[in-house]
Amino acid sequence: MTSFWLFLSDLFIWSFGFYDFAGNVLNWILFIVASTLFCYWCYVLVTTLGNNKDKEYYSPTEGKFPYYNPELHTKED
Repeated sequence: MTSFWLFLSDLFIWSFGFYDFAGNVLNWILFIVASTLFCYWCYVLVTTLGNNKDKEYYSPTEGKFPYYNPELHTKED
């Protein structure tokens, strides 16, 4: 009976080592995916906003103040 418990103990020790290894592999995979997404995000920001391309943007609501209209927000006495 003692040999069974020793075998079970070895099995648990092996399984925790396996979980530790699998966790490290998963951690590296997630790190590589996150780093790739971050680099892609930086690339998109640089290519779309770099070289002052944002100055060519035209806003259809510029100067119209859609959130504040003095005619609608007058104080009534």
